[in-house]
Amino acid sequence: MTLQAYQKAYQSSTTRSENPRDTEYRLFGQVTRSLIEASQAPREEMQKRAAALAWNRSVWSALATDCADEANGLPKELRAGIISLSMFVRKYSRDVMQQGADFEPLIDINRTIMQGLAPGSSAN
Repeated sequence: MTLQAYQKAYQSSTTRSENPRDTEYRLFGQVTRSLIEASQAPREEMQKRAAALAWNRSVWSALATDCADEANGLPKELRAGIISLSMFVRKYSRDVMQQGADFEPLIDINRTIMQGLAPGSSAN
């Protein structure tokens, strides 16, 4: 078995054994790291910046779609807040690409979400 095959098998078993909060925490960690790296890239590296912003928007869009479903078990106020954040992320991401706005507000939002999802946080 190759190293890549072992890694794939490990990732598959990890994903199956994670609870949803851990999966969300890990996803936010990955997308936030991508935003940080993109924010440090020269402005000329538009593709890297655009890819990180698109991934972040995609994550937030998926969360908003899930929260719009009445079958979602989260409290209605929390779902509405997540949908509002998703709309902000979409608009602000456009400002980053078109007007050179700072990545930091997007990174801060993700970090705040990660604090709530972190193992041992009071939100658990």
